[in-house]
Amino acid sequence: MAQFEEVSQKSALHPKPAGLVLQYGTAGFRTNAKNLDHVMFRMGLLATLRSKNTKATIGVMVTASHNPEEDNGVKLIDPMGEMVAMVWEGYATQLANAEQDDLLPALKDIIKREAINMTQEALLCSPPVLSDYGLVTTPQLHYMVCCQNTQGQYGEATVEGYYRKLSQAFIRLTKNVPNRTDDQKHLCVDGANGIGALKVREMERHLERELQISLFNDGSSGKLNHQCGADFVKVQQKAPTGVEMTVGERCCSFDGDADRIVYYYSSSAGRFHLLDGDKIATLISTFLKELLTQAGLDLKMAVVQTAYANGSSTQYLENTMKVIMKCTKTGVKHLHHAAQEFDIGVYFESNGHGTVLFSKTAEQKIKQLAEDSTSSDEKKRAALLLQNTINVINQTVGDSISDMLLIEAILAIKGMTVQQWDAIYSDLPNRQLKVRVSNPRVIDTTDAERRAVSPAGLQEAIDSLVKKYRQARSFVRPSGTEDVVRVYAEAETQESADALAHEVSLAVYRLAGGVGDEPKPLH
Repeated sequence: MAQFEEVSQKSALHPKPAGLVLQYGTAGFRTNAKNLDHVMFRMGLLATLRSKNTKATIGVMVTASHNPEEDNGVKLIDPMGEMVAMVWEGYATQLANAEQDDLLPALKDIIKREAINMTQEALLCSPPVLSDYGLVTTPQLHYMVCCQNTQGQYGEATVEGYYRKLSQAFIRLTKNVPNRTDDQKHLCVDGANGIGALKVREMERHLERELQISLFNDGSSGKLNHQCGADFVKVQQKAPTGVEMTVGERCCSFDGDADRIVYYYSSSAGRFHLLDGDKIATLISTFLKELLTQAGLDLKMAVVQTAYANGSSTQYLENTMKVIMKCTKTGVKHLHHAAQEFDIGVYFESNGHGTVLFSKTAEQKIKQLAEDSTSSDEKKRAALLLQNTINVINQTVGDSISDMLLIEAILAIKGMTVQQWDAIYSDLPNRQLKVRVSNPRVIDTTDAERRAVSPAGLQEAIDSLVKKYRQARSFVRPSGTEDVVRVYAEAETQESADALAHEVSLAVYRLAGGVGDEPKPLH
């Protein structure tokens, strides 16, 4: 076929670097930008096949996410704004790693396996294919793909449509809050020198001063994600460069492509306080549970976490709030999938990536109650708050801007300061370490990555080490991107958490083929 010949000729203009092997993961492909030319070309081909396969619009996002400025990446977005189906992740990896002579057979193999009708028209949302949205955040593209494929039922498939839907819902949520001062409306935002900073600036006029933003790291100087952004703040446990914090002031950081968010503040004693994804999930699920009770709606709500969630948050939600808890493997796609099993699913990774999903049943019941003239004022108010909460949330994916508006609305409605939010529970001290090994795959895990089933003796060693410390737990898992094993430990004190993490690292080094020097104690 002539079209295959043309693909082969065009592909030769984008050669694959010799020896380069890439893996499509949760964030798509991520590596140094100079190694991605062939991948960009081939993902255009794959997106076209996926569109023909689903008879729907597919998104292609080019983004470095939370990575350094010299990196880049690309990922595909499925019809409802979700991450591309697992089997297609495999196809993406297959195409990215195919040598030039193997590319056409690989494409033909996908067409055959998926029984794709090649006469079917393809529709893409992407910079710069059929619908070019130019510079947008990753969540905005997810949102617009969903709008396109629901024929506008989810919203208007434009950036302005996104701003209008979210900001109008935010204003409706906050407009009846009495005596909100300008101080309470003020928020410091670190844009990570990324696209989120530009988009927050554009959105401000829609917010009608109901939220007053001081924007730092807005991209006018400084490098993307360098000493700023959600990942930096979470890992370093300190404020980003360029943010001037006054005592008790609410601050938040986006990551480079604006799909993660963390909050923080400085106490009067000058201590840095981080409110990560676990704290965010707790605030949102507490708010939703209170509204469901007031509305008298019997809807099944759950919070989905990973093994990295702080043990204090899990205990508080399970034992105090009596919320259904579910733990999944690391990776947003696993959390998103698990959240879909409930009427309302709240999911956040501790890194600040997360959102809330409402089933069609939940949305209908809330809508009926809001429109029911016979329901009590309290029930109606709760239902209206729930309706506007649904509209301020981007249900397709974690979204810094959407999550920020939801958090700000909840704090306003509940009359809470950032300190009061932080005081809901106290995080257990924890430590994360990496151990270099010759092959991370020797470690196999079960129970949502919380227990190791191989190599022999490793889990028994971890269990006996955990018993030495109070309120302790630890787990290990192979990295999907490096030749390392990731170690997590938490305990009653920071000293204990550090000691446990070190001892577990030694066990991994000795039992799982460590390379280089033995892990050294942290202190």
